Amino acid sequence: MAWLLLLVAGALEVVWAYAMKLSQGFSQFVPSAVTLVAMLGSVVLLGLAMRSLPLGTAYAVWTGIGAVGAFLVGILWLGEAVTPLRLVAVGLIVAGLLLLKLATPD
Repeated sequence: MAWLLLLVAGALEVVWAYAMKLSQGFSQFVPSAVTLVAMLGSVVLLGLAMRSLPLGTAYAVWTGIGAVGAFLVGILWLGEAVTPLRLVAVGLIVAGLLLLKLATPD
């Protein structure tokens, strides 16, 4: 259950990052409100996941999901560049997340 909470918390991190970009520096009300609500939800779910997951693992996976998710949103919806070096960098993040999952007792 903790891993599921952590996955949803990471997804909400992607939501708030994208909404923050759309808020244009918090000058747009709806994206700004989505940013704040998603931030709160993300942190609350992270805290719940940390009840049974180690701090280092939970935090690293949470930020990793957010980083990889924001990277994909940037490419798919914001037209950001896809270069071989960027893909390798994200691949290394994903590999690190998988290793953390494998190294953490359930």
